Amino acid sequence: MRLLERLWGKKPSRKSDKKKKGTSNYAYAVTRVRAMKSKLLPKETYPRLLNMGIDEITRFIQESEYKNDIDELAMKYSGGDLAEHALNRNLALTYDKLLRITSGELNYLITAYLMRYDIWNVKTLLRGKLYNASVEDILESLISAGEFTYTFLSELAAKPTYQEVIDALKETDYYPLLQEFDGTNLAYIENELDKMYYSSLFAVIGKPRSKDRKLYARFIKLEVDVKNLGTLFRLKKAGVEKSDEIMPLMIEGGLELKPEKLAPLPYEQFIDELRKTQYWDAISSVAGLETASLTTVESRLTRFYLESATTYSHVSPISIVPIMDYIIHKNNEVNNLRIIFRGKEAGLDDMLIKDQLVVI
Repeated sequence: MRLLERLWGKKPSRKSDKKKKGTSNYAYAVTRVRAMKSKLLPKETYPRLLNMGIDEITRFIQESEYKNDIDELAMKYSGGDLAEHALNRNLALTYDKLLRITSGELNYLITAYLMRYDIWNVKTLLRGKLYNASVEDILESLISAGEFTYTFLSELAAKPTYQEVIDALKETDYYPLLQEFDGTNLAYIENELDKMYYSSLFAVIGKPRSKDRKLYARFIKLEVDVKNLGTLFRLKKAGVEKSDEIMPLMIEGGLELKPEKLAPLPYEQFIDELRKTQYWDAISSVAGLETASLTTVESRLTRFYLESATTYSHVSPISIVPIMDYIIHKNNEVNNLRIIFRGKEAGLDDMLIKDQLVVI
């Protein structure tokens, strides 16, 4: 029943702050998740995909875990559109499965983490309505992996204006912030939504006492550092060095980085400070190069995050970490496939597409 509710359910109400009770089923959930991770595409697959056309790639992934998604949507979509919808559907159903095989605090923490897809969907809807995208183009980018069901998201996508989308979200926690949107401050709203998401995650964690919450907190703090570092690189490359311009864009609660210290530094001093952090090895070969693209730096940071998650999962094999490890690797696989499909559709050179992939 839960699966049907997730896909076709009614509009969500304001989420409850009440914590889920019951015993977490770590051993069972981790065993299931390890089996799921073994079905992710191996890294050797990607060079082969780069040598294929869109239809060939679609047929290839139709023989993998995406078969049901391709089969069910092939009557309605084709080419890149089919791939986009199939990937999003598969991701949503995969994460729904995780919620169905977990219980207790484990389920509660995963549910909180997956709320990021509601943030993604709200941003996509605002952006789509602001720039007059078609309903179909908006639907192509929505992922019903959070609290919002596919039916509800479809209803939002069909609204004529962004104001009507905002009005339809009146019963959600996002509404007070969305009321500030005036059609000219999209970047501000998107950044505040991100900050709101991480603030709510840290509120869920509270003062971590259990081993699982401590691991979860470290995982989230590491992610915050990686996000902040990517933003800092983008701003420094653009020549922004004023703290009052940078700090509002930073997310609080990172693991090691101190944005308030890094914000006012010129690029060369910024790089020197990064040499003292655990992130330096991951980016040292490209960070100081004027020719290095932001995409390359961000890909290295994403790779570091993925590798760290896997390392954590080996250190704590019966905990929430192997499940979080799978969640981000699954998301990375879908992102990689999306990049390949979009790149092929746009006629990009294979080397340009390859440079954007994060392959572990």
